[in-house]
Amino acid sequence: MSAACEGLCKWILALEKYDRVIKVVQPKRMKLEEAEEALSEQMTKLQEKQRQVQELEARLKALTDEYETNVQKKNELEDQRNLCEKKLTRAVQLIEGLGGEKDRWTDQARKLGDRYIQLTGDILLSAGVVAYLGPFTVNYRTDCIRQWIDLCKSKRIPCSDVFSLNTTLGDAVKIRAWQIAGLPVDSFSVDNGIIATNARRWPLCIDPQSQANKWIKNMERDNRLAVIKLQDPNYTRSLENAIQFGTPVLLENVNEELDPILDNVLLKATFKQQGVEVKLRLFLLFFSFLICSIFSILNLVKMLLNILEIFVSISQLNYEIHIIYLKHQLK
Repeated sequence: MSAACEGLCKWILALEKYDRVIKVVQPKRMKLEEAEEALSEQMTKLQEKQRQVQELEARLKALTDEYETNVQKKNELEDQRNLCEKKLTRAVQLIEGLGGEKDRWTDQARKLGDRYIQLTGDILLSAGVVAYLGPFTVNYRTDCIRQWIDLCKSKRIPCSDVFSLNTTLGDAVKIRAWQIAGLPVDSFSVDNGIIATNARRWPLCIDPQSQANKWIKNMERDNRLAVIKLQDPNYTRSLENAIQFGTPVLLENVNEELDPILDNVLLKATFKQQGVEVKLRLFLLFFSFLICSIFSILNLVKMLLNILEIFVSISQLNYEIHIIYLKHQLK
């Protein structure tokens, strides 16, 4: 066999094999191309659908957020509506409740107007009570005030028909604090407290029941009150310390004579030390006794005559409780 014939046979065999393969593969290639075209078309459609899905999801999210926002606004509006309804209900109740106060407010406004007109006479009466009626009993004070009211009316000075020192000069908060400290709640004792705090002179208290003593000690306890007696050997030292540091002093068991060293204190003869004016708060307690016989009355008159000279420098206050107020406290 020749080499040329061998090559020709191989070529013929290769062509025959190629023919058989191409007849089998070519349809498959055509189907593959068709499948790829169909796949490409479907992928394009898939991408379009995915894009649409993304758009729908974004729109859904936006709608969901808007829905939640609207729900939150709805809840806030409902809360505001409920709050407004409650406020409206309360306002209606308040208006209904205050509707009955109109008459009281009108009457109160009228009374304040009357008090403004009567203020001149009331202040004049208050000054008279503070200056002159401290030593007297409740009945005598009432008689004097009634006469002064008649005198003011005769002189055409406007004043209250029923005068009250508590109403004119009293402070409800201070009076309540006094009563907590032990001051009796009756009007007579309250008037004495007002006189003691408004008078320009130191108060000398006639205090047989020791109620003023208790009140002063309780009221000034936190201010380092110094309690002294003229019989104490070192009372002058306590008095000097009180003057130096500005603390209050309670002088107990005052008799018909006072130590001359107290004259400058009673007269408030203040002096300047290093440019500072020194002042002292001083309460004088005069312990009286119940009158049981003519002898006691004479001794009382003599004692008062002996201490008349100190009345120019003190404001005497009578804390002796009237029988009516005493019965009230014993209940």
